[in-house]
Amino acid sequence: RGKAVLTRFEGPLNIYSHNQLYGIWKVCKSGEMPDSKRQLRLAIHNARHSALLYSASDIEVLYDHELADHPFLKRLGPDVLDPSTELDTVVERFRDKRFSGRSLGSLLLDQHFLAGLGNYLRTEILHLSGLRAEQRPKNLSDAAVNRISEATLNLSRRSYQTGGITNDPERVKALMASGLTRRQYRFFAFDREGQPCYTCGAPIEKGASGSRRIYWCPVCQAGGE
Repeated sequence: RGKAVLTRFEGPLNIYSHNQLYGIWKVCKSGEMPDSKRQLRLAIHNARHSALLYSASDIEVLYDHELADHPFLKRLGPDVLDPSTELDTVVERFRDKRFSGRSLGSLLLDQHFLAGLGNYLRTEILHLSGLRAEQRPKNLSDAAVNRISEATLNLSRRSYQTGGITNDPERVKALMASGLTRRQYRFFAFDREGQPCYTCGAPIEKGASGSRRIYWCPVCQAGGE
């Protein structure tokens, strides 16, 4: 839920974990252990496999009745991967007075605004929307709000279905056929500083927003609307 993981067991128990920026899950065959210098924080085993959580520090065991009152979970916004989160829901969040005065760059990393987004999705959503991180929803046209709302849902779900690839599927096929690596064809703009924009050819630029790196096209994301 959001960027937290709820692991459910038979009976009323759940394990809540949040990777923050440094935790990582590894899955291996039962009886094997990955070669890692990280600290093992949680291990879940069955007869065939083990799921191992390294480095994360936010781990709790919760009963079912405690989930609704958990301080992180109860404040989550609508989850972008939840099928019940529709376009109108996202549009309403951008227009909500609690959020409309904040910058897009801040909102797209706030799990209380929309749950499930992260840093590379922020860059990709803004790029596909033609908007900049410093713009605010209250100053955007209805068309721009609809555009960023559609991009938020479409790119998040595409990324989930493809294991983290947000670039246009047809373009990905062509780039793969040309011999490019996954890192080279994965994104529209993220991690592509100095490379040509797929739409206009201008070099992608890199900066920081909220202490996190962000990428944009200076032409396609000129900051209108």
